[in-house]
Amino acid sequence: MALPTYASPLERIWHWAYLVICGLIFFFLIAPIVVIIPLSFNAEPYFTFTEKMRSFDPEGYSLRWYRSLLTFGMQNPDATGTAFWADTWANAKWVNAAKNSIIIGFFSTILATFLGTLAALGLSRPEMPFRRPIMAIMISPMIVPLIITATGMFFFYSNPCSMLTVFGHSGQCGRLAGTYLGVILAHATLGIPFVIITVTATLVGFDQSLNRASASLGASPRRTFFKITMPLILPGVISGALFAFVTSFDEVVAVLFIAGPDQQTIPRQMWNGIREQISPAILAVATILVLFSIALLTTVEMLRRRSERLRGLTPQ
Repeated sequence: MALPTYASPLERIWHWAYLVICGLIFFFLIAPIVVIIPLSFNAEPYFTFTEKMRSFDPEGYSLRWYRSLLTFGMQNPDATGTAFWADTWANAKWVNAAKNSIIIGFFSTILATFLGTLAALGLSRPEMPFRRPIMAIMISPMIVPLIITATGMFFFYSNPCSMLTVFGHSGQCGRLAGTYLGVILAHATLGIPFVIITVTATLVGFDQSLNRASASLGASPRRTFFKITMPLILPGVISGALFAFVTSFDEVVAVLFIAGPDQQTIPRQMWNGIREQISPAILAVATILVLFSIALLTTVEMLRRRSERLRGLTPQ
């Protein structure tokens, strides 16, 4: 917002002070993220800027750490052509971690979006009893410290039969800890609150008279939902799904408790790399994740603006 011409000297001083404060806050938030990007191109195995990097010598920059993401764990890193990519796909640890993150993130997002949307539709109805207590319980995974949630999941998924017996279940039940299903359920639990909040916020501005008009014209509730309600709240649903996917893709605490050796995700692999083998390859992964996050945030913002246009909150 531009400063008006009639502003007093005190208002002008505050205006520039306000801009400086905002700039310092922005620098404080963004500097730790931005600094890792040039460091990921360091030709030396250091986490600091070398003399060649500070002097912008081309020899101080390299893509070696990005290549190491493809070769770390390979049986034959010197292979070429199809053999190289086959070995990378089968044995490279970072590639396998990326595959696990995508698989777990995809299925946990589908589950969290489905359950979270159903919950939001129910909680948005005024006749719903005990709406506020139920809402508080549903979003509790994002309020309770994650270490507590992960610990509870670990004990429950390690021996679900003991918990099910309390509710009178005497059949056979398997151990979920150390399985893909267990990790997917854990990530879905953490993603559902984000879907509920996003979809509920979308339903707040939804015109319920559209549903009543559809019913008066003879449409069934199912047809009304898929033809009227769902298209209008779809941007909010997709935004919630993206938040759930990011939550799953970035989660490490629950993975440390629940996942087994076969469910290594990118955050878990980064954690292992910090503990066991400190390598600037971690910075290369972090740079890729930053770019990935920027793309997701851009998509969420585009969906938010589209949702506002559909609901008539902003001009077309």
